[in-house]
Amino acid sequence: MPRRVRCSFCGAEIEPGTGIMYVKNDGTILWFCSSKCFKSYKMRRDPKKLPWTAKYHELMQQRKRKKARRGAR
Repeated sequence: MPRRVRCSFCGAEIEPGTGIMYVKNDGTILWFCSSKCFKSYKMRRDPKKLPWTAKYHELMQQRKRKKARRGAR
């Protein structure tokens, strides 16, 4: 059974048989769901600053929790 992997840039789940597998010179394997993610990675964009990525949403949730804790004090 082929396993599902997550996009190394945006965090989306990739269906088996789709996406781009990129192998760096040091042997690290990176998976990308689309050319948009791959090109953004190559341009060294920060996924935490792009609203369409899961990493951005995780960061915003952490900030909301911090604000809620500060407000409860």
